[in-house]
Parts: sequence; structure tokens; C-alpha cells
Amino acid sequence: MHPNALIDACAQLVRLALTFEHPADAVVSRFFRDNRGLGQRERAALAETVYTVLRKKLLFDHMAPSGSGPRERRMAILGFAHWQDEEARRSNPQARHGARDFLRGALSDREQQWLEQCDAVQQSDLLERHRHNLPEWLVAPLKEQLGDAFWPEVMAMSQGAPLDLRVNALKEKRPQVQAELAQAAIQSEVTPYSPWGLRVVGKPQLSKLPAFVRGAIEVQDEGSQLLALLVDAKRGEMVVDFCAGAGGKTLALGASMRSTGRLYAFDVSAHRLDALKPRLARSGLSNVHPAAIAHERDERIKRLAGKIDRVLVDAPCSGLGTLRRNPDLKWRQSPEALGELTAKQAAILESSARLLK
Repeated sequence: MHPNALIDACAQLVRLALTFEHPADAVVSRFFRDNRGLGQRERAALAETVYTVLRKKLLFDHMAPSGSGPRERRMAILGFAHWQDEEARRSNPQARHGARDFLRGALSDREQQWLEQCDAVQQSDLLERHRHNLPEWLVAPLKEQLGDAFWPEVMAMSQGAPLDLRVNALKEKRPQVQAELAQAAIQSEVTPYSPWGLRVVGKPQLSKLPAFVRGAIEVQDEGSQLLALLVDAKRGEMVVDFCAGAGGKTLALGASMRSTGRLYAFDVSAHRLDALKPRLARSGLSNVHPAAIAHERDERIKRLAGKIDRVLVDAPCSGLGTLRRNPDLKWRQSPEALGELTAKQAAILESSARLLK
């Protein structure tokens, strides 16, 4: 794709995402479905550009007015440039020049001059809000909670999340899977804490890898792996994943149970549970029982009261702990919405506690 056409496509996607009418991942997926001719590299550039814009929205809002042309194009240019610079810093500092050569091919002389002016701005010269890129209602409580760790945490949140894999311990061993990935030119390192995890360098295409197809690996953040590890589900037990969603932690629990006992995966969204079906088929697990429920007081829940050994509750929440992966949430959430969530969480916890023996 010609550089200018790619930046125009990025601008279209940025415009759609900045309406905040739908989650960013849904907007990106819909855009890709509507533009099936896009190649893998173009899709990666589009997604990374729009997520960079969402992470650094206040900074880009501050810089964009000094340029010319449609606002979404200026935001896209900044997003593309900052993403490429960050990629170069992580991998090969010399690669920045090649990335900027590509971008330069899309820009007019006036746009190039404007971008150089933006590049010249020093972090120390920016207002605090343009450095943290957070809504004001979120800043005060985070500063109070984090103290001196506020700025290191904010800087970490401005970076994309790493790509973590969970090795299916029911089928494979981590060293062998890591070696297999290396043979496919995919570099990885073991995760710092999870005994099942591999942290992959970059964002390679995984869906056609033999290890993925046969269920040896699943994409799962190390944090989610650790939650399943803390549950410490045993062979032969009765276990419930109360808000299972697409079932990532369900699969980790099932592997810990060595596909024995009985593992219920409940969720109020049948659509989310549908996403578990192909993952479950690949996993080799036979102890998982997905079921859609109407609410936390559903009859299926009541029938299990006092019969369950362990319950994992990943209750609906603000999602603000996932800003590295879902940066749009800081612009789509509100203090009022958080208040409504606490009541729902309390009801779910009360209901799930009754399940335990």
C-alpha cells in the first residue's frame, strides 16, 4: 500500500475510534472486516497507530492544532510516528530512520515541517496533563494511591502491553514450546512469575502456527495466568469460573485440574462463551462445562450452593487496570459508572460465596 493511502486509512480508523461509541477493539475489528484487502502489515500499522493515539490523546490534542489538514489525519500522523519510534527503541535504534522514510513518503512538505516541530518538543516542556494523558477525574485518586510510583506507572501505561502466551501444561512443556517457536523465528522469554508463560518479542501472527492449532499455546496475559495459579485448583475438584467470558482463565484452571473433576464456566453473555468453544476444542480438556446464565441468582447457580471446592470471580469492573491493552477505557469510563459497578460486584460476590462448601 502506498504510504499516503495507509495514512489516509489510519485517519479513517482514528476518526471512528475517537467517537468512543464502541470499544476500540470492536471498531478495529469492524474496520478490518469492511476492508478485507488489507494485508497483515497494513493491519498491524492501523491497529498500532490508533492505539497510540488513544494512549497519548491529550498530548496529540495539544499538538494537532498547529498543523494543517483534517484533525484525524494529523492525529494519525502523530500516532504512526510515535508508534514507529517506540518500536525502534525496543528493537533497533537505527530502524527509526527507515520508518520515518516510509512516513515521509506520505507527507506534504508542510506536514513534514509540522511533524519536525512536534518532534522538537521536550517532555520537560509539556504540561503535566500532556505527559500523563489521563482524564482529570482519574489523576487525583491514582496519585493518592500510588504516591511516588505515579509517574513510573503512568509511563508504563503509555506503552503497549507485551504479548504473553500460556503453554497448555496438559499437553506440552514450556521449554519444548519455546524451542518450537524459535524454529519459527519467534523469539520469546519465560515470564517473570508464571510457570506456564512465554513473553513473545513483537506481535507475530500466531493463529496458523502448529503449536496454536494443536492447543499447545493460548494468548493470555501473565496476570490472568497468575490468577488461575492462585486458585490452585486440584484434580477431581468441583470448580466454578463465575464470570468466565471467553474462557482464558477457565482453560488454565482446567489444565491445572488435569482435565479431571468438574469445571463450570458461567457468564451472562452467551456470545462471549461462544468464543470459548474453539479454544476448548483445541485445549484437549473434557472437564469444562460452559453455561450462559441470566444473572447471579440464576437457578443453575442456586442448584450448586454448598457443593463447590473453589470459585474464581473475575467480576465486571472498570477495566482501568488494562489500560496498556485497552487505552480507550480511560476516555469511555466515568466516576458514575464506577459507582454502579461496585453494587453489581457485591451482588456477584455474595452469590458466588454461597457456592462454596
